[in-house]
Amino acid sequence: MIQQQLRQLLPEREVNPSAALALLGGSVAAVVVWKWLGKRQIQKKMEEARRTRDEGLKKMAEAVQQFREQVPSAQTDAILSLPLLELSKKLQEGSLSPKTVLYTYLEKALEVTQQTNCLRHFIPECEEQLQEIQRRGEKGLLYGIPVSIKDHIGHKGHLATCGLVQCLGTPMQEDSVLVKVLKRQGAIPFAMTNVPQSLFSYDCSNPIFGQTLNPLNHQKSPGGSSGGEGALIAGGGSILGIGSDLGGSIRLPSSFCGLCGLKPTADRLSLTGMTGPVSGITAIPCALGPMARDVDSLALCMKALLCQEMFRLDPTVPPIPFNEEVYSSSAPLRVGYFDTDGYFPLPPCMRRAVQETREALQAAGHQLVPFSPPRIHYVMKLFMKTFFADGGHAWLDVFTGNIVDPTLKSQVNSCKIPRLGKKLLALILKPLFPCLADYLSSLCGMRSVKEMWNHNHEIQVYRAEFIARWMELQLDVVLCPVLGPAFNPGYAGKLLNAVSSTMLYNFLNFPAGVVPVSTVTEADEEELKLYRGCCNDPWDQTLKQAVTGAVGLPVAVQCVALPWQEELCLRFMKEVETLSRRRRAT
Repeated sequence: MIQQQLRQLLPEREVNPSAALALLGGSVAAVVVWKWLGKRQIQKKMEEARRTRDEGLKKMAEAVQQFREQVPSAQTDAILSLPLLELSKKLQEGSLSPKTVLYTYLEKALEVTQQTNCLRHFIPECEEQLQEIQRRGEKGLLYGIPVSIKDHIGHKGHLATCGLVQCLGTPMQEDSVLVKVLKRQGAIPFAMTNVPQSLFSYDCSNPIFGQTLNPLNHQKSPGGSSGGEGALIAGGGSILGIGSDLGGSIRLPSSFCGLCGLKPTADRLSLTGMTGPVSGITAIPCALGPMARDVDSLALCMKALLCQEMFRLDPTVPPIPFNEEVYSSSAPLRVGYFDTDGYFPLPPCMRRAVQETREALQAAGHQLVPFSPPRIHYVMKLFMKTFFADGGHAWLDVFTGNIVDPTLKSQVNSCKIPRLGKKLLALILKPLFPCLADYLSSLCGMRSVKEMWNHNHEIQVYRAEFIARWMELQLDVVLCPVLGPAFNPGYAGKLLNAVSSTMLYNFLNFPAGVVPVSTVTEADEEELKLYRGCCNDPWDQTLKQAVTGAVGLPVAVQCVALPWQEELCLRFMKEVETLSRRRRAT
């Protein structure tokens, strides 16, 4: 066969079989060597990135040690125990110095990342920002507050890696708008936190910087994609962090790590200067938002960010200052509630949390109204089809020249199936495993511009339908479950559709926040053994495996408001937080 092919190419020459075999062998060897060199180049880039990170950690450790020698009497534990509002008050009045607070959190962050691998990089310019705020005459709302930021939120002179080798080359040329506003308000960005590869996961692992662990239980995931933020704050190494959310990426780490987190309406906070491996998906927009230990911290952060500087730097952000009157109101609320969306039933402890919170709200004088979100199966299909409109090719392209993280291999392999194969598999699986079949069908993508237009129109129609149902019931807010408790590492990639509880509010572009209200009990763990889910299909069985062994870990609920009503959402979150703390104290 080889001889015939060579004769066709070189008809006037006699082909020597041994020469042909040698040529073939040489070609194969060249391909093997080329691939080996490519992988070696990737390994070198990753090793260099890790070395740079480790050197940065070492320098910060030396700076902390030097500070400790200069100020041996600094009350570390007392500072770390202060809630953000109290810490801010002491900084504003001058009873605590920004330098002492910064180095206290730098020291704690070093300790937390040694245990959890949550930091991607320290920001050495934090010392320059410290000097800058001390030179200024005015003190911003976040004066002297150390703030951590997610990997892909731009900071001048630093990489936004998204956990990808291809993003290791070019540092950001300027600060993102959000970082500029934080600095203007006196905050000190001091660390960038780890993320999952490509950001498209709610675990927190990438081949460059490795797996981040949950500080509450090192056998568990911190969630993602803002998982480094979740781990750092929950471990006590940061008092305020900024994450991003496209399907639950602020709320899921908050749920897994026992934090409060807010996903605002997209564009309530500027997205300018935030990077991502796949950009331009406007039908379901991303949002930046705060993560912290309590709701008051989230409110203070939003109040600081929603200022004239934000509106000046990014005119596309609606100039709507924070409404303190709405946040501080004590008027009774009309609250819609549900404990399952009818698509992906969550573990018993998460439904229990909604039921207990509903009872507490009712006892406190609020009006509770049953609410059922319409057609979540349909929404999930639209959501997945939006991100895989081209059959997943754009997402797969970001892995070119990268080693695929093990936590993403099942998703990557699903996208690699030819379109016809996906359609046939979906058809075969539909009678037995309908959710899995719908997922594969969504991965087929769209074939024309008209189909894309119709798809976007369907999203608009659903949003109108959902808001009409909300208005018909005259609801102020909605109480609902959030995915949890914390997963065992590696399971998020096998349960992409489990994010229906959070994804819905990205799809609707509603503000939504998470508040911890309880912990997993032994009774919850026993009840989990009887869990069958919606269809008792492989996904339902995998969920049981993902959350088992979570006794003592946080259990949260989700609070939702209509678009642009972040203050009302936070006010509701504060009410839930107050009632849950009161219940746990008795």
